[in-house]
Amino acid sequence: MQRKAAVTVRRLNAPHQEESFSKFLPLNDALKQEVFAAVKEVFDAAGGKSLLKSSGDVYIKPNGVDAKPYGFTRAELVEAVIQYWKDAGARTVYLFENPTQCTFARMVFELTGYGEICRRLGAKPVYLDEEEFVTYRFHGKRPEAEEELGYRSPEFHITRFVKERLIDHADENLYISIPKMKTHSMAGVTLGVKNQWAFVMPADRREDHNYNLPYKLSDVLSFVRPDFTLIEGIEATVYGHYPLLAFADKSIQPFRVLIGSKNVVAADLVGVRLFGMELEDVPYLKLAIERGYAEGVRGLEDIEVIGDISDSTEKFEYKLYPQFPADVPILKGKERLCAEGCLDNPLTLLQALTYDYGGRGGWTMVMGKGHDRAEIDAITGKVLIIGQCAFKELGDDLIRRLGKKNVYYSGHCNDLCATLNALCHLMKVNPSVFAHKSLLKSAQLLLQARFHGTKAIVPHPLAAMIKVV
Repeated sequence: MQRKAAVTVRRLNAPHQEESFSKFLPLNDALKQEVFAAVKEVFDAAGGKSLLKSSGDVYIKPNGVDAKPYGFTRAELVEAVIQYWKDAGARTVYLFENPTQCTFARMVFELTGYGEICRRLGAKPVYLDEEEFVTYRFHGKRPEAEEELGYRSPEFHITRFVKERLIDHADENLYISIPKMKTHSMAGVTLGVKNQWAFVMPADRREDHNYNLPYKLSDVLSFVRPDFTLIEGIEATVYGHYPLLAFADKSIQPFRVLIGSKNVVAADLVGVRLFGMELEDVPYLKLAIERGYAEGVRGLEDIEVIGDISDSTEKFEYKLYPQFPADVPILKGKERLCAEGCLDNPLTLLQALTYDYGGRGGWTMVMGKGHDRAEIDAITGKVLIIGQCAFKELGDDLIRRLGKKNVYYSGHCNDLCATLNALCHLMKVNPSVFAHKSLLKSAQLLLQARFHGTKAIVPHPLAAMIKVV
């Protein structure tokens, strides 16, 4: 009989902040101290320093998708994990990340505090967007030319750092994933498995960010898996992965929990359970199990939960909070509109620019395939066309009728940066607001990243003033 996968659920008892979550604050001293103690308990229970491998090196991957408050792994948890492995005798501790489109790793490390922690504790930051890369191939589906709804882009690029350290020499190096506990409007949840989507270079993430996303997320797990996953749920996000400060008291849940396991799928299943969700709500996790990437785990019945999850009865919402600006008509195709691409990422940005940054309306957003011609013919003024399906169906006609200067276009299935460039110009929001740093400091960080060869895709600094797309 196969032994059950162990998952430790450590509840935190210290009180959280009493103020509104619309104000993102460092953890209070009592809660921070408990986090440090809990991290030690979780790793000690899993074997502690015996987890170290022959190199003595530790590779830590947080969720630093960007620096939106509550959207990244808490700096206090990152510090506790680095300190634990330094104390355990690790030779070198590496902290590495490859953020989403529209930002770059040096900026994320600066804004989240990861960089300062590395300097203070002697950990080595690794900005994956600045690393050399090699070509890999997704194999969960055949190419689109060979299979209906197959991959449009079967190849992708992964950094040589990840290939050499975590794949080719996985038996020598300890790899620890410390994701943030978040729901995700396009994937159900983003926990341990999805934390590895960062290994795919940003330009490659734009392709097949549609009905094929679950397959590609599962594909990544087929060639690299963490040795240990520690999910940070000090706060958890609901209504998606990109919490707006304007909606923070609705979308931030102080779960005060850490979830740890040597089996990343098992850890994720417990996280899914704490959200009150089912395996059916997370297609990529279901695929990972069906494909045999879960080391025999097929559900909660195959997991030994060390801790109590019996009080987790509420089902939290993972789709976007249903509030959008009334002065931006959103026209949706009725034949095809993928939540994983053309629908939810643009709507997430629309919400953020409207409610957190005061963006203007007075224009139209069109997305998907199969539109009502009367609705399209009624469009006046400026219009943003999202995705290849919509542009192929409507682009030429709208340009001919409205003029090229009034038509904006975001290509691929998820061209996040092109969408942001268009929205910043339409809504008159400077993209630098996302940096929360002076223009001089932001420019300095970007120049350093450019000098070191970053492949990050960042918005045009003048997008609010000039039409880029």
